[in-house]
Amino acid sequence: MRIRALTLDLDDTLWPVLPALERADRDLDAYLRQHYPDVARAWPIPAMRALRAEVAAERTDLAHDFTTQRHLTMQRAFTACGIAEAPLEALWEVYFSARNSVELYPDSLPALQRIAGRWPVVSLTNGNADLDRIGIRGHFTHHVCARDEGVAKPDARIFEAAAERLGLRPEEILHVGDDPELDVVGARDAGLRTAWINRHGHPWPGLLGTAPDLDLRDMSALADWLEAQGE
Repeated sequence: MRIRALTLDLDDTLWPVLPALERADRDLDAYLRQHYPDVARAWPIPAMRALRAEVAAERTDLAHDFTTQRHLTMQRAFTACGIAEAPLEALWEVYFSARNSVELYPDSLPALQRIAGRWPVVSLTNGNADLDRIGIRGHFTHHVCARDEGVAKPDARIFEAAAERLGLRPEEILHVGDDPELDVVGARDAGLRTAWINRHGHPWPGLLGTAPDLDLRDMSALADWLEAQGE
């Protein structure tokens, strides 16, 4: 297959996201304990997580927008404590700063540098990672995220939006990601080629249909494969 560009998932493809999310919860809790102790007592981390899940279940129209979901969660927590206006800007900065303090997998940055030097790469994510804060914006030609597009993976429209940005046909693009359903099935159904970053060597879930075009252990293997194509 001839690949002219790549779309690339971020969370759990280039870095493990759970440590950053847990750090963000802890930092936000520490901020609340210092500045809003009544809110912190009423909403410790487990309760705040449960509240966010409640908001997500109620607001399915925001399934593509994790940022707004978290804003609503924080406002609801403050309202329950009798505080009409939550300091959302300050709270979000605490959370967002920690959420973007990610540690890339050792293979990610060297491979990304190799790939972006030869092919256009578009970040394609359902999350709210900030490429500037993380320090990798320069390796991407475009950034496509669910919040901006109004739809989330595996919806074909977010992949089509990336293809439009690139000015390419879907079959000329290789989508790379860790999630079998969101990344592989979503991209496959939108007509893109697919590469599954399968760091733990799991078997392909047969219930999801056709296996990905590439089943790779890490980003280095992807860079090796692309360079071997001689394109």
